[in-house]
Amino acid sequence: MQISVIIPHFNQEDYLLECLCRLQAQSSGTASIEIIVVDNGSRRMPEAVCNAFLGVRLLREATAGPGPARNTGAAHASGDILAFIDADCHADAQWLATIERCFHSTSSEIVGGDVRVGYADPANPTFVEPYEAIYSFRNQAHIAEGFSGTGNMAVRREIFDRVGPFGGIDIAEDREWGLRAKSLGYSIAYEPEMIVYHPARRSFSELQRKWDRHIAHDFQERVHTASDKLKWLLRAIAMVGSPLVEVPVVLRTDRISGWRERRMAFVCLCAIRLHRSKVMLRSLLRAGDEAAGTWRST
Repeated sequence: MQISVIIPHFNQEDYLLECLCRLQAQSSGTASIEIIVVDNGSRRMPEAVCNAFLGVRLLREATAGPGPARNTGAAHASGDILAFIDADCHADAQWLATIERCFHSTSSEIVGGDVRVGYADPANPTFVEPYEAIYSFRNQAHIAEGFSGTGNMAVRREIFDRVGPFGGIDIAEDREWGLRAKSLGYSIAYEPEMIVYHPARRSFSELQRKWDRHIAHDFQERVHTASDKLKWLLRAIAMVGSPLVEVPVVLRTDRISGWRERRMAFVCLCAIRLHRSKVMLRSLLRAGDEAAGTWRST
């Protein structure tokens, strides 16, 4: 078995360095590993970072977006398993070994793992970190809906070729690809021991921009008729009161600890749900003229 690890990169050299360090330090069992970094138009190519690691290949993809970057990596990969991780993430010590174990089973087609939030300073969490630890990167829930986040996903090469490439920057490419795979009869399994750590967003404004993009994509995909608009309006109104339903989740989750973190998580939850409601209403009033944004603003 050969595993090709594909990493899209855009102006994140410090994160990429950490990502590659963690990958090189892993135990991968008996599988052979190749690592492919695909730069997507950075101010400078991360040659110095990649050259510091034996065997890391650096490619370039001019078309903006993580989807095209991943497609380029897949096109140049020689492995029978394609494993995707983002440059700003780092893998758990057993990530590659877990992927290998999953695909020793002939029934495994596509596997997505757990994405957790790593605090920059565990003793002093930021306003958004406890919220993100609970609510962001909920890959198990995504997989239940039929797709996996591509920051922690592995797929057999022949299945990737049958499903086809990821979409471009104008769509939510991970969701679109996963639902396309599902429509062709392929299943995505959730593997809780396949763990990747993602940094929390640095500010509340970054969290707002994330939801601005998702809402714009959702509006474009879901709202076409008068009935769709009414449903969208009702969802926007319900969003304001929705944090009350989440109180048991905030109190019981094991992804954060202590009353201070739970209080911070709930306050941030209320603030972002209010923002989402406003953006949904604005998109409806502007007939979906909100820009989808780009992955580069993350």
